Amino acid sequence: MENKLPFERIKRKILVKKEAKTDEKYGCRPEERKTEEIINYGVVNVDKPKGPTSHQVSDYVQRILGLKKAGHSGTLDPAVTGVLPIALGRATKVVQALLTAGKEYIGVMHLHKEAEEKILRETIKKYFTGKIEQLPPIKSSVKRQLRTREIYYFEILEIEEKDALFRVGTEAGTYIRKLIHDLGKKLGIGAHMAELRRTKAGPFTEETLFTLHDLIDAFHYHKNENNDEFLRKVIQPVENAVAHLPKIWVFDTTAESLCHGVDLKIPGISRLNDQINESDKVAVMTLKNELIAMGTAKMNSEEMMKKDKGLAVGIEKVFMEPDVYKIK
Repeated sequence: MENKLPFERIKRKILVKKEAKTDEKYGCRPEERKTEEIINYGVVNVDKPKGPTSHQVSDYVQRILGLKKAGHSGTLDPAVTGVLPIALGRATKVVQALLTAGKEYIGVMHLHKEAEEKILRETIKKYFTGKIEQLPPIKSSVKRQLRTREIYYFEILEIEEKDALFRVGTEAGTYIRKLIHDLGKKLGIGAHMAELRRTKAGPFTEETLFTLHDLIDAFHYHKNENNDEFLRKVIQPVENAVAHLPKIWVFDTTAESLCHGVDLKIPGISRLNDQINESDKVAVMTLKNELIAMGTAKMNSEEMMKKDKGLAVGIEKVFMEPDVYKIK
């Protein structure tokens, strides 16, 4: 099996329903936003250290940048390190798109007795890949009942005596510690997770990670030396947080009504991704690639292309502020 999360396997094309140009008088391309706006409307992919909780890391980021709010994209245990995207200020709502996105981890499991490598790999393939049932651990934030979760891939990278290095890609809400415990139980020898690092959370990977110290330094250069180059690398546009979602681009004249929470109708669409299914979560964008809103598709790509009227997307979260595209 290919070691990719589901959205990484899909190569989406852009379908043009009605060609249109955008007026440069309105809005702003994400990469051209002023630094002060990015600080209050961006995402930092923090390399979470061992020790603090995800909430504490989010709080540190908020205090470093002097923001009123910030939010993380899914809890990591204090002992777990790695990818923890933190949405800043007005972008905080975007974490909803990341909470349900697939995750990848690399870790070390400690087997309580030595196991034959062949049996370990076969047990993983047979019982711990694809759809599995998992009972959340006693110490968890959800109701303790059996839940179905999908394991996209689970591979053993290296084995040394009783320690096995593994990589696993999972549906959101999968407890890796419990996965390892259940694997040990199925093998009949017992196992526990010795170390864990998150390497992907939706579209965020280790390639864009920065530490809290990096953020402190970058903000210092910006505030005290009038140099924002490093800060603009550390803080990504909010649009990067929806890179894994299918997209629909609308006319400039459609943007303003969406900013007020009005659902997207077919006549407002200029372009769209193919392979959108009814009930998919989608990102609604301007022709300058600004995120306007997120919502649920009410028809598939083919229907959106064929039809001249009807409800295309039920809008749920609005990001763009009103009046940005108030065209006179």
